[in-house]
Amino acid sequence: MGGRVAGTARAWLVVLGVAAGVSLMAPATPAAAHNSLTGSDPENGARVATAPKRIELRFLATPKEATTKVTVTGPDNVAAAGGAPTFAGKRVSVPFTPGAAGLYIVTYQLASDDGHPVKGEIRFTLTTGTPAESPSASATPTTAVPTPTAAPTGAAPTSASATPVAAADDDGGTGWWWAPVAVLVLAALAGGLMLRRRARRR
Repeated sequence: MGGRVAGTARAWLVVLGVAAGVSLMAPATPAAAHNSLTGSDPENGARVATAPKRIELRFLATPKEATTKVTVTGPDNVAAAGGAPTFAGKRVSVPFTPGAAGLYIVTYQLASDDGHPVKGEIRFTLTTGTPAESPSASATPTTAVPTPTAAPTGAAPTSASATPVAAADDDGGTGWWWAPVAVLVLAALAGGLMLRRRARRR
């Protein structure tokens, strides 16, 4: 009698053990089919001084290219993804185009094998931004060259040829010589007349 009871008890223990094992294994299938993020580079919440060339996301299961979407935005909601994502097993990489220093947000969306969508984001801070663009040549200040203005209508020309010249300079300064000559001529004539008158009186 005691042997039968012991055998029955052992049988029930085996049944209960099998049932417990089945109950523990039952939810494992959908859990394995549900994808999730396992890591990233840069890490969520990281502060980096040197901008990475690519942002990498690592998932529990292999993501499908057709149902995976990744976006990167920087300060002032400026897009910072330099191209389409690339896939390598369970990893997804996106080219990174850094802008100003500040907070960058990487959002991802993909579909799991169990049909449930997976969404999430990671955030990291870039402490040094890209240098400002050098000013273009058109923005370089230049020295203004004054533009000659036309002379008012009717205004006298200002060239050297229009400068009045003294009339005395036209003959080279020799226009005064005739005055003493005329005096001498008149004196000679007067002397001649006086001599003639004396000769007549004799």
